[in-house]
Amino acid sequence: NLPFGQLTPDDVVIVLGIGKECLKGYNQPNPIIAGIGLMTHPAEWPGLFLEYPVKVYLQHSAWTLNIYKKFYGESCALWPAGIDVIKWSPVKKEKENDILIYNKVMWKDQSTGSNLLKQVESYIESKGMTYKTINYGSYQAKEYLELLRNSKAMIFLCEHESQGLAYQECLATDVPVLAWDQGQWLDPNRFKWGENEVEASSIPYFDDRCGMRFRNFDEFSSKLSKFWAKVSQRVFSPRQFILENLTLEKSAQRMVDIVKSISP
Repeated sequence: NLPFGQLTPDDVVIVLGIGKECLKGYNQPNPIIAGIGLMTHPAEWPGLFLEYPVKVYLQHSAWTLNIYKKFYGESCALWPAGIDVIKWSPVKKEKENDILIYNKVMWKDQSTGSNLLKQVESYIESKGMTYKTINYGSYQAKEYLELLRNSKAMIFLCEHESQGLAYQECLATDVPVLAWDQGQWLDPNRFKWGENEVEASSIPYFDDRCGMRFRNFDEFSSKLSKFWAKVSQRVFSPRQFILENLTLEKSAQRMVDIVKSISP
């Protein structure tokens, strides 16, 4: 981006995901589109719209947008990042692995997620299915792509996601997902921000073409066989969902529309 002093009157400033320091020293009148990652919760920066000429604050999904609307009102907008469907694409080959487990359980000390990974792994073993486990934050994208292209389905374990790029990359490779979607925001910091019960999702972009979901282990054990039957019958078409909703082009067009809405 240009240094602030080099902005022309027609420029619109977009700042995403780089913390509260991103606007330090900004003293231009140019309108700002701000968003995802400037703070963890709007209570950390309630005066953002007063301190700077911010016109729109973006969030990736509806459930997180609702949190920000309580502070910033209708000056909030939905903007999902796009998925590179050329990079994240399927290959025609015989797949050797049945299930890829994607583990992103963040708060293991909370009862809802405790031992879930072990329970899921043990249950899959008991059914005689093959599986591999990949842990969030400990892999390279190339490794993940190779695992997806060699797996027939994925189980996604995460309390909630503001967007969930990893599971959407999975869908783009045409691998269906059985997702833990327990339904509540579980960040332990929520109480200090004045939040208690907030509806949340681990798969905020998802429909019946993508796979299935479960709320707890009991539901997982009852749904796995139904999910696997649909996988075997090739009922799901997750890549089509991504092509219709979450490509780079659609994300870019959405951003263009937001820019036009504040600077026609």
